[in-house]
Formats: sequence, C-alpha cells, structure tokens
Amino acid sequence: MATAFEHPYVPRELRLPGYVPCFLSQKDILVPYLGTSVVGVALIWFFSGRLSKISMTDRLLMCWWAFTGLTHIIVEGYFAFSPEFYKEKTPHFLAEVWKEYSKGDSRYAARDAGVVTVEGITAVLEGPASLLAMYAIASRKPYSYILQFAICLGQLYGCLVYFITALLEGDNFSTSPYYYWAYYIGANSSWVVIPTLIAIRSWKKINAAFQVEKKTKAL
Repeated sequence: MATAFEHPYVPRELRLPGYVPCFLSQKDILVPYLGTSVVGVALIWFFSGRLSKISMTDRLLMCWWAFTGLTHIIVEGYFAFSPEFYKEKTPHFLAEVWKEYSKGDSRYAARDAGVVTVEGITAVLEGPASLLAMYAIASRKPYSYILQFAICLGQLYGCLVYFITALLEGDNFSTSPYYYWAYYIGANSSWVVIPTLIAIRSWKKINAAFQVEKKTKAL
C-alpha cells in the first residue's frame, strides 16, 4: 500500500494516506465507459425514432439528456458520496474512473470542498432533471424548454465555478500537459459547448412562444 506521498498526482506534497494505485489501465477504463455510453445513446436514438412527429434535433437532445443525466447520477454521484475512493483495494470501476481522472485534476483525489459541492449538486439535482428533460421532450410537455434552459444554466454555472476556482488556486493540478488537455479540458468541454447551444435554442423557443401568445391576445 502506498504511503502519503506515493501517488501520481500534482502537487506532489498532496497527502493521500492509504492511497491504492489504479488496478485498471487507461484503456481498460475508457473503452468500457465509452462503449457503454455509445450503446446507451444508440438505444435512446432507436426508441426515440418510434415516437411520432419528433424531429431529429429532439431525438439528439433526448440522447444528450439521457447521457448527461446518467453520467451525473452514476459517475459523479459515486464521487460525491465516496470520499475515500482512492483507498479502494479492489478494481471497483467507478473508483478506478476517479483515480484516473484525478491525474487531470487532483482536486478530486484531494476532496476539494468546492469540487465536491459542485459535483454533489450536479448529481442530486441536475442528474434527475436531465432525465426529466428527456421525458419532457418525448412527451412534448409544455415545460420542456424552460426545464432545458434551467438545467443548462446550472451546468454552465458549475463549469464556471469549476474552472475559475482552479485558476484562483494556481491551476496546477494535472500530472502532465496530456492529462490537462485530455481530461481537465477535453472531458469537460462538452458541458460547456452543448449546454450553451441548448440554452440559446431554448431561449429562442421560449421567446417565440411568448411572441405568439402576445399576438394572440392582441387579436
């Protein structure tokens, strides 16, 4: 078993007593994770195609909300409520995911209060809300766009807090430039770009609905 300083993370003086190295390689972690995600998205895409009068855009949105919702609940939820995942003595897959990801941001292994708070809120609130958004799209609920807009704002706010706090603390939490760009930047970029696009679309849809209502009342 590793001592307090025998870990691969930065800063090197980070204390992780009882740290147990990864059992799985990067490939053994990423392939099952990506494979499971692809299968899940493919199933949502298939079943959404059986719904009547649903656009391709809405089908893609259903895939996104299913993926992000399950990611928030399962993956991020495990992190938020497993404070000693780095001590896991068996190859528990979710523990391995976070041991590996911590090479890109050691604040996860260190249980940084800001990161734990953001991830906890994301898992408990935004995860279920994302699955509700998928249902709202499929069943054409009137609150669909408002819900999507609200979730996107929450995701973007979480990303801002995540990146800004890292900058304020020196932005020195990655083992190497590779992990910095692949994990810290790359793995999180989807939750900046996609929510921004969805928020803009939802805002336009909400505004258009108000304009129609306004014209209807004027008649």
